[in-house]
Formats: sequence, structure tokens, C-alpha cells
Amino acid sequence: RMGLSEDIWNHEYWLPPGATWEDMKESADVRYPQPRDLLLCIPGALLLILVRCVFERTVALPVGRRLGVSDKLRPKVQPNAVLEGFYLLLSRTPKEEDLISLAKQSDLPVTKVKTWFRHRRAQDRPRLMKKFCEASWRFTFYFTSFFSGLALLYDKPWVWDHTVCWLRYPQQPLLPAFGWFYLLELSFYCALVVTLPFDVKRKDFKEQIIHHIATITLICVSYCANLIRFGMMVMLVHDASDYILELAKMLHYLKLKRVCEATFIVFTVVFIISRLVIFPLITYYYFVTKFQLFLLSGLINTFLMILQLLHIFWSYLIIQMIFSVILRGAKRKDARSDTEESDRSEAEEPAKDK
Repeated sequence: RMGLSEDIWNHEYWLPPGATWEDMKESADVRYPQPRDLLLCIPGALLLILVRCVFERTVALPVGRRLGVSDKLRPKVQPNAVLEGFYLLLSRTPKEEDLISLAKQSDLPVTKVKTWFRHRRAQDRPRLMKKFCEASWRFTFYFTSFFSGLALLYDKPWVWDHTVCWLRYPQQPLLPAFGWFYLLELSFYCALVVTLPFDVKRKDFKEQIIHHIATITLICVSYCANLIRFGMMVMLVHDASDYILELAKMLHYLKLKRVCEATFIVFTVVFIISRLVIFPLITYYYFVTKFQLFLLSGLINTFLMILQLLHIFWSYLIIQMIFSVILRGAKRKDARSDTEESDRSEAEEPAKDK
């Protein structure tokens, strides 16, 4: 490590006072996290994208069809270069004066221009089967991830006694299973960032990007600094509710309203307990109070606070949905729904994303 590299990897930035990289020298029996390991997330993300494509086509699609998921027929629009150009370059929902201008240019009645734009927007809305396939993939991953993490952690003393979490840090050898779990999670979130522009776009698109960037940053820096024990607990707490959410989505697409609502209420309870109680009051609290303050811990604190603010934001929207949609029986219209660059005349589906 020379020059800039040496400055970046200065132990004073990455490790608590008194600790150096020499404390984490590997031997034949003992292995510690190495930053170069993180490069495996690149082939890992590409592999997960490939697995997802195969899964959606060979598993989710046939299962969805068998369970009765079907796409509604949508009216086709007549090709029109003027209207298409306006739709793609200027606006999907033209104002009244634009409609009049476009009607003159196209030699069509204003009502037909309105209808053309309504049908054109309908064509672009994600189809139900696509939503079902996406939810099925995420359900499968989150379910596997959560219960794998649970199996790895349930018998570890430092999960139940957080003071043990920092014992002899940073000289805490890396268990191979933890290393692979970390890389799997990192690969998954990298894959999510890559596929985000192609997936069903949701109203909290910007918040999702912030969440993914914060998560990737936390996974990377905690791995390099050997904060594996703490990182594993944070990931497990975050994974606890995700698979329930995706299951609720799948039930919604299957039009199993009552079961969907019951599942969503379970998700809400688990989400609030895990994100607003266990994470800040137990996991995060011990990080702040038991861990020595240094540059990296300050960075981690910042990103953990960003995640916590997102948890509060999403909890508010989820509770709002519970009251407006389920308890009051209102028309389904969730603030976290799939973005409808869609027709306002059509009912919007509830969304529930993490």
C-alpha cells in the first residue's frame, strides 16, 4: 500500500484506537476479512441476475399462471408519430392546451387525442404477471436469506449478549459461512441497483436508491473493518419482515384479499418491532454505547441513522395504509404503490416495499 492507497487504508481510520492491521494478520488456521473479497460481489451480482431471470421464467411464471394470475387485455393504440413524439419527449399527460395543439397537428378530435394518451399510458404500465414474478423472486431470496441467517446466528452467544459482540475486537476470526453470507447480501443489493431501472417503478423510487446505497456502503465498510458480528445482526433484523411483505404482494396479485390483508398486518407488526424497536433500542444502542468512537464508526453511525429515518418514513406510510385501506375499507390507494405513471381513473394497487 503506497501513497493514496496507504492513506485510504490507514488503520486510524478503520480500526479503534490502539488497534492496527497487524492485529488481523492471517495464519493457516485463522482468517480475517480482506477488502479484495468484496470484488466477488461483481460476478455474484451478475450470477444472481441470471438466476433471477431463470427463476422468473421457469418457476414464477408457470406458478403464477397455474394460480390464476392473468394480464388484462389492453387496447392497442393507432401509430401516430406526432402523438408518440410528444409522449416520449415531453409529457405522458398533456395539458388542455397541448391536447388542442396536438389535435390540430394530427387532424384528430381532442377526445380521440385524450383517448390515445390514456391507452398509451395503459400500454406502459407494468403487467400483473411481471409484478407477481418480481415479488416471487424477492420472496424466495428474502425467505432463504432470513432463515439462513437465523440458522447461522441463533446459537452465537454474542447475539444474546451484545457486550460479547465487541470482545477482543478487531481480533475476531471470520467464519467462512459468515463471509459467504455477507457476499451474498452484497451481491443481491448490487443486483437490485442494476435492475432497479427495469423493475416495476414505485413511488418511493428515490428512497429505494438511498436505501440500497446506504446498505451497500454499510456492508462494504463493516466487512473491511471486521464488524462482521454487528453487521450480521443488522442484516438479520432487516431481513425479518421482507419476505412477509413479498408474500403479501403475491397474495394481492392473486386477489386473495382477506389473506393478503392479514399477511400485511403481520408484516406491519414485524416491521415495526424489528425496525423501530429491536434495531434502534438494542442493536444500534449497543454499537453507540459499547464501541469506541473513531472515523469509521462515525461513518457507520451516519448511514445507520439514514436507514432509521427511512424506517420511520416507511412505517408512517405503512400505518397510513392500514388505517385507510384495511380498517376503513377505503379504496386501495397506497402511498407506496407501484408508480402509476398511470391513469388516475383506474384504481391503484397497494404497494408494500421495504
